[in-house]
Amino acid sequence: MFEIILIKDSLYWDQVVMSFKDHDVYYLSGYVKAFQVHGDGEPLLFYYHDAGLRGVCVFMKRDISMLPIYASLLTPREYFDLVTPYGYGGFIFEGDTSQKTFHVFQEAFVELLQREKIVSLFIRYHPQIENARYLPSLFSPVDVGKTIEMDIRSPEVIWNNLTSKNRNMIRKAGKLGVSICHGKGLQLFAVFKKIYNSTMDKDNASAYYYFEDQFYLSINNDFASNHEIFYALYGGKIVAMSIMLYANQRMHYHLSGSFWEYRSLAASNLLLYEAACWGSQQGFKTFHLGGGLGAKEDGLFRFKQAFSRSQGRVFSVGKCVVNADVYAKLVKMRETYDKNFDMNSLFFPLYRGM
Repeated sequence: MFEIILIKDSLYWDQVVMSFKDHDVYYLSGYVKAFQVHGDGEPLLFYYHDAGLRGVCVFMKRDISMLPIYASLLTPREYFDLVTPYGYGGFIFEGDTSQKTFHVFQEAFVELLQREKIVSLFIRYHPQIENARYLPSLFSPVDVGKTIEMDIRSPEVIWNNLTSKNRNMIRKAGKLGVSICHGKGLQLFAVFKKIYNSTMDKDNASAYYYFEDQFYLSINNDFASNHEIFYALYGGKIVAMSIMLYANQRMHYHLSGSFWEYRSLAASNLLLYEAACWGSQQGFKTFHLGGGLGAKEDGLFRFKQAFSRSQGRVFSVGKCVVNADVYAKLVKMRETYDKNFDMNSLFFPLYRGM
């Protein structure tokens, strides 16, 4: 049977998530609360438990009528779609993962989606959990890039896995007088927002990647036990900052920023190295750095790659059209009422395309 657990039942939500051996930070209620504040939709925890199989997945439920183009064409709460929260997600399963058991799960899941008036869903799979392998006929997973994972079981392992150039950059930062500190609190978040926004400005980021004060307040209040803010000091000034997340012996490089004019200091290299060492001291096993912008093997990816000698993890996405007739109707509406709509866009779902 399926349960849909609401965010207001956060204690039960987290109890269910943490009952799964392979759970991670992206599934916890405190993580998704911040993205609800950000306007990403209503967080829902889908919990399946039946004879021999358990599964859990977080989705953000979005009312399609809230899109400006559909405001006058659809009634509120007429149709919805689902997307995994910013970061990584997808179903975590435990128990009997035979084809027969998954067939029963799939039938129950599709029936639930139809009952909830879900038109489509999009999944960003978790590279470390490797859950893109489940139910390929339903979700049609596609590999889109690689992510970098550090082994942080000990300081020696961390140092030995750095490239020689990266070690030199870390030494350079120390010699130039860069020091790394860490902590929590709204004062640090206020500084982080300024540095992070300046980085987004430099990268010409879309509006989505700018977060308001309430977003950071939510992390501070709702996720206090699962985050740490690291910052690099030079001459008494903070020149680089990162928010790290952690749960279940895994640490994650969440959001970061640095002042461009101080880039020659290699402060971010030292910051990530010191953060990894801190994580090792906390007993964490891995430090997941993510990938490049848009999953590309770009400069950001190569920067992260210098911290690990492993081949990296595979990042995949999954797509599912639950109601093909309504999906086609929504696309047709966009084509009719939006002269700038690109029918050939690869964006999914297409009716949300730019």
